[in-house]
Amino acid sequence: MFERPRGGERAILVHVDFGSDTEHEDLQEFRELAASAGAEVVHALTVRRASAEPRYLIGTGKADEIRDSVAALEAELVLFNHSLSPGQERNLERLFQCRALDRTGLILDIFAQRARSHEGKLQVELAQLKHLSTRLVRGWTHLERQKGGIGLRGPGETQLETDRRLLGIRIKQLQKRLGRVRRQRDQGRRARNRAEVPTVSLVGYTNAGKSTLFNRLTDAGVMAADQLFATLDPTLRRVELPAGNPMVLADTVGFIRHLPHDLVAAFRSTLQETREANLLLHVIDAASERREGNIEQVNVVLDEIGARDLRQLEVYNKIDMIPGARPRLDRDSDGRPRRVWMSAATGEGLDLLLEALAELLRPTSVHQRLFLPPEAGRLRALIYRDGQVLDEQIADGGGWTLDVVMARHDWDALCKREGLETHVIREERPLRLAAGGEGP
Repeated sequence: MFERPRGGERAILVHVDFGSDTEHEDLQEFRELAASAGAEVVHALTVRRASAEPRYLIGTGKADEIRDSVAALEAELVLFNHSLSPGQERNLERLFQCRALDRTGLILDIFAQRARSHEGKLQVELAQLKHLSTRLVRGWTHLERQKGGIGLRGPGETQLETDRRLLGIRIKQLQKRLGRVRRQRDQGRRARNRAEVPTVSLVGYTNAGKSTLFNRLTDAGVMAADQLFATLDPTLRRVELPAGNPMVLADTVGFIRHLPHDLVAAFRSTLQETREANLLLHVIDAASERREGNIEQVNVVLDEIGARDLRQLEVYNKIDMIPGARPRLDRDSDGRPRRVWMSAATGEGLDLLLEALAELLRPTSVHQRLFLPPEAGRLRALIYRDGQVLDEQIADGGGWTLDVVMARHDWDALCKREGLETHVIREERPLRLAAGGEGP
């Protein structure tokens, strides 16, 4: 009789090397994943194979070696840095007499620990149930009694059929609830679009410093820690840019290599904030040896969710960990901001990031030159309140000539309420900051 063992924290890590150039990087990341899940790693080994073995993935001899290590080290869990089929997982658990968990199951467990909001918990449960639904069959051999023939028919498989049916019902309930959450998010998104408030979404590899940057920009107090998937639930905050324009900043879940497809599907409503954003802030750990590979992996996930073609501003974070690195703003061949080098932890380069954001989001603003007569003092005060006055000159005979940048929705509101458009001398071209991040 085989009952699925209960989980534990004393873990053996098994890294399967199929000859990839990134195996060393994957092993280090796998250790970080295990630590983030709270596992106590008692042993780690690398298994080299040319191809996967159908029964155990790693071959019988190596599987027996791990079984002996489990007994000697009193391990409670064996973690594989690879996907296991339901049959392989079942065979390994029967051999080891302890839980065997693959990379997908480990990531799901971390997400279950991190979820705090109602939506996050629903999304994690949905992903877990979809993953579990493939692992019900033949999980409990003592229930397998329907073999056919006289005297051998019994209720054994009924339990598995009941489990499948209950899982299907629960999955439908979760999908229905998430559908309601998705509609609520869509309503909020439409309201922001009507107000013409741009949305900027933070994306990046997990542990690149997105939440630290989010807190630096918004003072939101979102959890930030040096571990993978420190934050899971999405958070949105309003930020005022130097030019007086508002934007909505969205902090989203971090990406990782081989992100389970069930998670991508379950978090599609959360990632919708990324797909519908006006601009992506791609936060990159500039001090990481895996920097280029992590950038590529983030772009792969963005492609999966349909956000690859959105404008990106790369934020090379953690320059405080690079000797001699200084904050700077790099531009592309057209003079537009391309990447900002900064430190979210110390705040170095934050002013350059804000200037770059203001410039990239300026198409939602208007730049006008106005003449206000002496009696329009109240209107002048409203302009100073709602916009940014770049230059003011006192005209002959009284009155003011103003050079003004204002958010489009604030401009339209003043035009409708105060007749501001009647004071326009001319409309200027959108401003562009000088190279090197200097102001206008």
